Amino acid sequence: MQNFDVDILVSGGGVAGLTAAAVFGTAGFRVLCVDPAPPVTERDAEGSDLRTTAFLQPAQALLEKAGLWARVAEDAAPLQIMRIVDAGGDTPTPRMVKDFNAADISDRPFGWNLPNWLLRREFMARLDELPNVEFRPGTGTKSVFTREAMARVGLSDGTSVTARMVIAADGRNSPVREAIGIKVKTTRYGQKALAFAVTHPIPHENVSTEIHRSGGPFTLVPLHDYHGMPSSAVVWMERGPEVMRLAGLPDDEFEAAMTERSCSLFGPLKLASRRTVWPIISQLAERMNGERVALVAEAAHVVPPIGAQGLNMSLGDMRVLLELAEAAPERLGDRQMLDTYHRRRHTEVHARVTGIDLLNRASMIESRPLRNLRAAGLNAIYSLAPVRKTMMQMGLGARG
Repeated sequence: MQNFDVDILVSGGGVAGLTAAAVFGTAGFRVLCVDPAPPVTERDAEGSDLRTTAFLQPAQALLEKAGLWARVAEDAAPLQIMRIVDAGGDTPTPRMVKDFNAADISDRPFGWNLPNWLLRREFMARLDELPNVEFRPGTGTKSVFTREAMARVGLSDGTSVTARMVIAADGRNSPVREAIGIKVKTTRYGQKALAFAVTHPIPHENVSTEIHRSGGPFTLVPLHDYHGMPSSAVVWMERGPEVMRLAGLPDDEFEAAMTERSCSLFGPLKLASRRTVWPIISQLAERMNGERVALVAEAAHVVPPIGAQGLNMSLGDMRVLLELAEAAPERLGDRQMLDTYHRRRHTEVHARVTGIDLLNRASMIESRPLRNLRAAGLNAIYSLAPVRKTMMQMGLGARG
């Protein structure tokens, strides 16, 4: 009988990889999680991830099951209303505002928003509580060799690990995915995103606000107060050259520009962090599994940051993997299990990647007539209550 060093090797120690390690570790599996770069876990440290993650209801339930939610719940800002603002007229002012209220479909908020740097800190702390989980920051995946019965992974520290299953949570340029030869289709938009935090005098009242004009959405997502002021996380998507111009502006000029782009809905915006720049792409792997390997998160799919779909899709991957693993633990990582995982996830993921791609292209529109058409489409969706509710339920993860 084959002796395995671990049941599961998780390649990648970002939010997705740490979540996977906690999910399967809490379920009783022996897990090793590796990442070549130690996570930055302080807000203002160089290299910290200033993006935030909005965990929708199904994702929150998985975090709770994995013992993660208790560590972050008090820092989570609830998202009760998703507000879409069309500012596509002659001037950057609102000409249409539509609120999608969670109360129409649930007695709980759509989700809860948390900073990524804090998630990494608390999720690492959860792994320390699990005796069957080891996290090795500073150690990466160098090679992957698989057979029908096992996987052998060579690590950058010179060691080799045998595992029943490898979870590739190692990002859009996944070394594991490349090692097993799974191809991806990548779409580039010529966009980048600025991610940063702001304070503002007008409270957000647990409303996530997405403002559309051109170049991409300007989104403010609630955070807890910062230094006694209402605070939000901002993702500002624009064409790449415009993002780089904005990133280089002095603080006072940048604050004036972002206040104008926000339609002054929250009053004058003030920077509460440094600015970080992120590339925007869509990407989809041809398959979400290989021999003894499951692709999750950005190793399998990447979408622009619209509608809080990115990491919530990733946690959808983990829910299905966990369900299959707990239903038949003796089959962990075998062909039948991983083929089933691919079938259950890939069609839905493909549909969501396609849908977010269309929304992003619509948000980039420069032409005034097409911007008018975009506004008319939003109005039509909102005006039909059954359609509006269906859209909200699908956003939470219900299948269309």
